[in-house]
Amino acid sequence: MDLLDTALDRALDVLSDRPITALTGAGLSTDSGIPDYRGPGSPRRTPMTFQEFVSGEAAQRRYWARSHVGWARMAHAAPNPGHRAIAALERAGALHGVITQNVDGLHTQAGSRAVIDLHGRIADVVCLGCGAHTPRVELQERLRELNPGFVEVAGAAVEVAPDGDAELEAVEGFRPAWCPACGGVLKPDVVFFGENVPRARVERAYAMVDAAAALLVAGSSLTVMSGLRFVRHAHKHGVPVVIVNRGGTRGDELATVLVDGGCSEVLSSIAAAAVGAWR
Repeated sequence: MDLLDTALDRALDVLSDRPITALTGAGLSTDSGIPDYRGPGSPRRTPMTFQEFVSGEAAQRRYWARSHVGWARMAHAAPNPGHRAIAALERAGALHGVITQNVDGLHTQAGSRAVIDLHGRIADVVCLGCGAHTPRVELQERLRELNPGFVEVAGAAVEVAPDGDAELEAVEGFRPAWCPACGGVLKPDVVFFGENVPRARVERAYAMVDAAAALLVAGSSLTVMSGLRFVRHAHKHGVPVVIVNRGGTRGDELATVLVDGGCSEVLSSIAAAAVGAWR
């Protein structure tokens, strides 16, 4: 038996017959073609901060030009076996909720129902002026009409980041779209770096952890406090923590079991074993 099998057996011992809450990160979506921020081999990324975004039209033009190209590819991403395993655990009654740091909406597409999108969803847009919410698909069509051929000219070889941003430098001449209701600045309804997660959402996530008897972390390096705080909370209250991730995380010392492996493979194995035990 190799180290992965041993760790997997230990994880199943911890998770079996206990209500689970899952905390997921970008590493879960890599098998859907969406790169992560800090996984092994990932390039250094410098996403736009909230302060930079609101600094003026130049920053907003750069963001939306890059996002317009990135969305054209990210919108076609589909759930992978890891997402489907999480949904299967919920259907079996083994898992009662997911807190995800991802903005791609793939948990919901996979069939998970109790999902807290901690950092929002890239598929939604909010006006910073009047607060109106609109679907991203509508904005994408408006941007396409304002900037015909821009996606095609940018080329298919650009790299897309986890938040749907594309590594794109040539943004001159790109025309952003403004709020159709008030003319205000539009922003994806996601939490940018330097922006706080809404307090009510955080409290819901803490309550989901408190209702669990085990916390399953999947695909998160836990580098930022946004996710790490829930691991610390679980550990403080005696809730065992299982971390599934390629490489080390900032929460390793708080984990009951560490499984160094890919989310699709490991979560599928956990679901296959655990679903039968709960039925």
